[in-house]
Amino acid sequence: MLSAKSLFQEILDHDESFALFCSIAASGESQGGWENARIAALVPEAQRALAPKIARHGADEDKHGRIFNALMSKRGLEPVPVPPETDYTMLLERGGIGLAHGRLQRDEPLTVQDIVTYLAHSRVTEQRACEQMELLRKHFADHPELGRAVKMISHDEDNHLAYCHEELLRLAHAGHGRAIQRTLRACALAEIRVHRDVSLAVMARMGRILGWSRARAAVLAAGIHAVYAYERLGGWRRMVSLRTPERRDALGGPASAAPEFA
Repeated sequence: MLSAKSLFQEILDHDESFALFCSIAASGESQGGWENARIAALVPEAQRALAPKIARHGADEDKHGRIFNALMSKRGLEPVPVPPETDYTMLLERGGIGLAHGRLQRDEPLTVQDIVTYLAHSRVTEQRACEQMELLRKHFADHPELGRAVKMISHDEDNHLAYCHEELLRLAHAGHGRAIQRTLRACALAEIRVHRDVSLAVMARMGRILGWSRARAAVLAAGIHAVYAYERLGGWRRMVSLRTPERRDALGGPASAAPEFA
């Protein structure tokens, strides 16, 4: 039976597919860590209270990258090059979503609108991350190799999403509501396209590694297209709603240390 659990178990059990999965994840997390560190350094004076939370967000992302690298190292695997068509973070940037790396490389303070752009982009992408980690936690929380990593990363992603809700609501109450909703909508519609394209590219790579039949590959591709159709018809709206989170001040402290996998 083809299920999310059986599919990921197959990827997990094969060294080459597991290395590709972890390499893609580690690369995305490391990019996110760099981006957040630069944003924290460039926060405008009016939003300086946000800087420690943004830095904490970046530290968490860096930690996640180290966790995925440690999972590979534990199995004696080396990171592999990330195919460009599977690079979710960079494809979002090329689509004009979020703050461009060229902007972050300049030592010029950001604007309040830049902070709105950053938080809206994060709110959308953290929604995706939370859902993906919740799926992994559902099936692999007790896994001897992945369990601790999955639970820690899932907890962190929940904190990141709560932080985005709280800070965007604060800015909305300060008069930025229309800009926030406009930016959230653009981010969400772009993200669902990129997520579809990356999912198709990753599954194509995994299929070649694992020797999937054309029929099985076609079924998986059809499933990815079906998810996109649902999201395009209205599922994207879950990514743009804002509500007061149960976790308040979720990034108000230092990042937790990564677990040891040796």
